[in-house]
Amino acid sequence: MKKYIAIILVALSTFGCDDYLDVIPDNVATLDHAFKDKTTTLRYLATCYSYLPLFNSIKENPAHIGSDEFYIDPNSFYGSEYSYRGISMRKGLQSADNPYFDMWGFYKAIRVCNTFLERVPAVTADLEEQEKLQWLAEVKVLKALYHFRLMRLYGAVPVIKENLQVDVDIEETRIDRTPFDEGVSYLVSLLDEAIPDLPAEIINISADAGHITKVVAATLKADILVTAASPLFNGNADLSVISNNDGTKLYNPEYDVNKWIIAAEASKQALDFALAAGHTFFELKEYPNISDETRLVLNRKQCYMERWNSEIIFSSLESSSFSVQSLTPYFSQEQHKWAPYNTHISPTFATTEFFYSNNGVPIDEDINYPYADRLKVVNVPESEKYYALPNYEAMQIHLMREPRYYSNLGFDGCRWFGNGRFKDIDSGAKEDEISYVFRMKEGEEQGKNGSLRFSPTGIYCRKWVHINSVYKSKESSVTEAGTYAVYRLAELYLLYAEALNESLDAPTQEVYDAIDAVRQAAGLKGVVESWETYSKFPDKVTSKDGMRDIIRHERTAELAFEGKRYNDLRRWKTASEPMNQPIKGLNIGESDTQSFNQVITLGEQLFYGRDYFLPISTYNLRVNKNLVQNPLW
Repeated sequence: MKKYIAIILVALSTFGCDDYLDVIPDNVATLDHAFKDKTTTLRYLATCYSYLPLFNSIKENPAHIGSDEFYIDPNSFYGSEYSYRGISMRKGLQSADNPYFDMWGFYKAIRVCNTFLERVPAVTADLEEQEKLQWLAEVKVLKALYHFRLMRLYGAVPVIKENLQVDVDIEETRIDRTPFDEGVSYLVSLLDEAIPDLPAEIINISADAGHITKVVAATLKADILVTAASPLFNGNADLSVISNNDGTKLYNPEYDVNKWIIAAEASKQALDFALAAGHTFFELKEYPNISDETRLVLNRKQCYMERWNSEIIFSSLESSSFSVQSLTPYFSQEQHKWAPYNTHISPTFATTEFFYSNNGVPIDEDINYPYADRLKVVNVPESEKYYALPNYEAMQIHLMREPRYYSNLGFDGCRWFGNGRFKDIDSGAKEDEISYVFRMKEGEEQGKNGSLRFSPTGIYCRKWVHINSVYKSKESSVTEAGTYAVYRLAELYLLYAEALNESLDAPTQEVYDAIDAVRQAAGLKGVVESWETYSKFPDKVTSKDGMRDIIRHERTAELAFEGKRYNDLRRWKTASEPMNQPIKGLNIGESDTQSFNQVITLGEQLFYGRDYFLPISTYNLRVNKNLVQNPLW
């Protein structure tokens, strides 16, 4: 299809295509052919979608490796080269001269979207009016998404409302950064224009999966407005010094509670659209003979991996098996020799604190949880039999946890459902048919067996591994790469809970109901009951500040490893504490229980004030003299 698309170059410029604002079409004559009828226009629509980010790529998406969730082994082949740049960024080694992540190329996508919006209204050949309106609406949403992708990473950026003419003077291509609130208002206006012309839901999954719906557009709008209302952009005096060269201020340093009110309204609208369209929390329908405990664990894992399930609101059609295989454990000693992948990415030990106790409160708040002994080795009790092997010597921190802990993390002694084993422990099945028991010390099946193929932290990420992936032999290996969930229903509830809580003086039942919907799906009791019964701070649920902390923790647990934490820590302006902690893991080079279960430092992290935004590359600044750099870069 790209033969119909002009290569995007700035007129009279000899610079590379990623190094400027891409706002001028060249080779305009080819565009007449690109929009001659319905078929060619549909091809161009596909091109607008083709620029969607690689959301699920741990290498390409800074939201994955940019937070403290994942660690890449620097000694592995992949870790030592391209993938390692995310860890380098977390060590404070990012520079404006050669940024590890330069997203400025999204202006190409915006240029293509603008061309579509300008040309399609004139297309008449066999394109029905309603279809035309829907396609235009889809591209308006894509245009807003591409801009938001830039704004989330860079803050205020140039907003390109329309392409410039081919014969424009080169000076007119050197565009200023648009004040942040002005940019947000424009994106919201695009989405408001689009929503009425979009379908409520996708009916024909095989033909139209991945297309944008009302729910997608409304969810993106809610996400934009919640981000704009968050502390990084709402009342942040640190940004008051940033101005364009003409003196135009890029941020309003005054706090405005009305931003939260508007965000709450948008989140509620999106949630209503989602429920009306039939979105529900995912429930596994297969495997009728498994326990309720195992089913709950699988529900909160597969909601992220199961293709086009009822909880997914927006998903990327790009589903890379590379990222999945980089996280997949080994299920036999023999597999270390022939596995078609090299596990070199794993959760950090810090992620063990993300999840609640089995009483639904943070483990350091639970009056019943042995938090002071969390790093000690204990015998797994019979009560934990669905999650770990009874009488196995395991670290206390892995026990007495909520179901999402076991949906997300695999650890020494844990049970692992999948890889061809689909019988539960009480089913009467043979030992080689029921859930695996992971043994992760050096020399064991899931442990370190050489210089390749092991978890560098002694923990595996379970959420990314589909239960239908099977690695039995060199000749029989199947990687099931699920549909990557960019947005799902649980996040909508949490966006609404957060925005509504921030818009009020004190939490209301509606705030509790929104967060409790997510907790119920995770098998937890309501937030008020849990805190009043089990927390050292039972009054926490009664205050705005207390609920803010609870909602943020809930979001961290529910959306772990989904590319949300990096953006959340930045928008909340809380990144400096967790992102300056050492990267830790277990002592994987040891074969005895006590030595293996020692927490060791694997690397350092450095997060400076400048890291709340990515740097604009100095090359782009030289090309466009009207761009100003982000603070402290």
